[in-house]
Amino acid sequence: MAHNELVFAPLGGIGEIGMNLSIYGFGPSRRRQWLIVDCGVSFASEEHLPGVDLIMPDIRYLLEERKNILGLVLTHGHEDHMGALIDLWPRLNVPLYATPFTAALFEAKRAAEPGAPPIPVNVVPVGGHLTLGPFEVDFINVAHSIPESNALAIRTPVGTVLHTGDWKIDPTPLVGAPTDATRLRALGDKGVLALVGDSTNAVREGRSPSEADVAKSLAELIRSARGRVAVTTFASHVGRVRAVAEAARAADREVVLVGRAMERVSQVARETGYLDGVQDFRSAESYGYLPPDKVLALCTGSQGEPRAALSRIARDEHPEVTLARGDRVIFSSRAIPGNEKAVGEVINGLVAQGIEVITDRTHLVHVSGHPRREELREMIGWVRPKILIPAHGEALHLAEHAELARRAGVPQVLVCRNGDLVRLAPGPAEIIDKVPSGRLYKDGSLLVNAESRTVAARRRLSFAGIVSVALALSDKGVLVADPEVELVGLPDVDAGGTSMAEIAYDAIEEAFEAMPKPRRRDPDAVAEAVRRAVRGAIAERWKKKPICHVHVLTV
Repeated sequence: MAHNELVFAPLGGIGEIGMNLSIYGFGPSRRRQWLIVDCGVSFASEEHLPGVDLIMPDIRYLLEERKNILGLVLTHGHEDHMGALIDLWPRLNVPLYATPFTAALFEAKRAAEPGAPPIPVNVVPVGGHLTLGPFEVDFINVAHSIPESNALAIRTPVGTVLHTGDWKIDPTPLVGAPTDATRLRALGDKGVLALVGDSTNAVREGRSPSEADVAKSLAELIRSARGRVAVTTFASHVGRVRAVAEAARAADREVVLVGRAMERVSQVARETGYLDGVQDFRSAESYGYLPPDKVLALCTGSQGEPRAALSRIARDEHPEVTLARGDRVIFSSRAIPGNEKAVGEVINGLVAQGIEVITDRTHLVHVSGHPRREELREMIGWVRPKILIPAHGEALHLAEHAELARRAGVPQVLVCRNGDLVRLAPGPAEIIDKVPSGRLYKDGSLLVNAESRTVAARRRLSFAGIVSVALALSDKGVLVADPEVELVGLPDVDAGGTSMAEIAYDAIEEAFEAMPKPRRRDPDAVAEAVRRAVRGAIAERWKKKPICHVHVLTV
């Protein structure tokens, strides 16, 4: 008789920060039922993935198992946890569950996306409960940098898993309740089989400072500013938005929202009660009518996004908002790994205009929403899991979290990678199989597999350009016109001043003349000989090999 097993597999979010998607399965190996947790994106680097907007988990395994999927549960509303839904949910078409703020934020995002299909969300109350087949799911409030972040207690007949999502221990969050230590301790008292936990800050000792401390620092910086003030932060960080608004009111400044994401999230936060008591915000159109010492611009663009509000302001290209010498910009954020260069360009653009820029290097204007090492130890002490699996982190973060867990006395610690199928029960935790996993690239309106040649070819194009050659041959193998050559992305001349186009023409002529006359009647043979010759001749002069396309027309 087949035995029921509880298994776990990450399809994204392990060995990386972003693109979170995990699955839990219960039942016999051939008849498992599945629960999906989160469906997020990573953001592509134009330098490494030219033309790619977003990176998403490959869900081919879930498509194979679609009839056995009971639901998809969101822990919270950050893009690295729900950003792939609009593209991937229509392929899955499974029940979707979220708490009220996350559901409203997702609906606002979907409504703003041209052509996005209707996606129904089942709203779960804050602190609520779900029954999905053999899974009993309890939502447990945890502090984070967005309202309604939840750890999930996933109960099954063979044990309970605590999937922490993103969390920290903050006794004084500005929005929502603190991490629910009472429920987590109670969970530990009943027995926790496994903890699958956030590793983002596992390399940092101590505790993450509180949002209340950041609020005090922001209030003083805003109060002491003489000219205009602009603050940038993650639009979804409603606690930080509230802190900025309260500081502005105390300094007798009007808050102007600059950027669509900031407007969208603020509207959702008001609708769900997280900005109750906060003054109304002004639109960007009103910015120019307010005196410099009476305005505060709350801007998108904390990650250096080129089209976001602050980037456009730094380039002096924003249609409504400008800053001048003596104004102050506060980056109430930290650059996500990979975004440092883009953020640096924005900061340099502002400084070059004589604007004072304040970051977390010198002032307490940002704290992480993730737990440091002392908080990780405290969570382990509350929950006392038999198994711990580090998640949500790069290799170093996972390794540090694993070592911390071992030292804290967790009986079994298992480090896995995306695509590993881990049996949690019965028996000791172990990797028992691999499931298909990988990445999908959002390329314009299309999703392309990361293994396709599209992006690799684009990288080559960006590195060495392309040579396009067109030849017209008679049926007797005679050139009936001069070759046409187009060079894109190549230098005009070589080191000696010879035209690259001339080098290509000479190579074409030599290759063609060197071919036996009967071979010249074969268009494919001519194309290949010319391609090799042109590419080789240019590589000899340039030390780079361009892509070379040869088109042979028989007339």
